[in-house]
Amino acid sequence: MRFPRTLARVVSLVVAPALLVCSTVQTTRAAMVATQQVLQTSAPAGARARLHAFLDREDVQRVLERWGVSTAEAKSRVDALSDSEVASVAGRLDSLPSGGDGTIGIIVGAILLVFLVLLLTDLLGLTDVFPFIKKRHR
Repeated sequence: MRFPRTLARVVSLVVAPALLVCSTVQTTRAAMVATQQVLQTSAPAGARARLHAFLDREDVQRVLERWGVSTAEAKSRVDALSDSEVASVAGRLDSLPSGGDGTIGIIVGAILLVFLVLLLTDLLGLTDVFPFIKKRHR
C-alpha cells in the first residue's frame, strides 16, 4: 500500500520541524557521581528530618515544655542550624542509648544467667535446687 502524496507531505511537514526542535534542544549529559558526593547532598536533609521527628515525640515535647521552649521554636532552631551542626546533633542523638542507661538489661541478663547455670547443674545431678526437675534414683 502506497501513501498518497498529500499525506506524505503532511507527515513530512509535521515530522521535519519536530526533528529540528529535538536536535536544537540542549541534551542532558550523564556522568558518574561519587558516593561521598551523594551522601553529602542527601545526609543533611535526612538528619534534619530525623531531628524534626525526634522533636515530634510526646516525651521530648514534655521536656521542652518544662524548659520553657515550644516545639515550633525548637523546630525553627533546627532549621537555622548549618548542615554540619545538624549532622553533629544527629550523630550525638544516634549514639545515645535508646532505653536509658541499660542497668535493667544487665540485671535481667545476670539473673537469667544464674538461673540457667543452676538449671544445668540440677539437670546434670550436681545440685538439688529445683523441685520440678525429676531426679533418677540410683
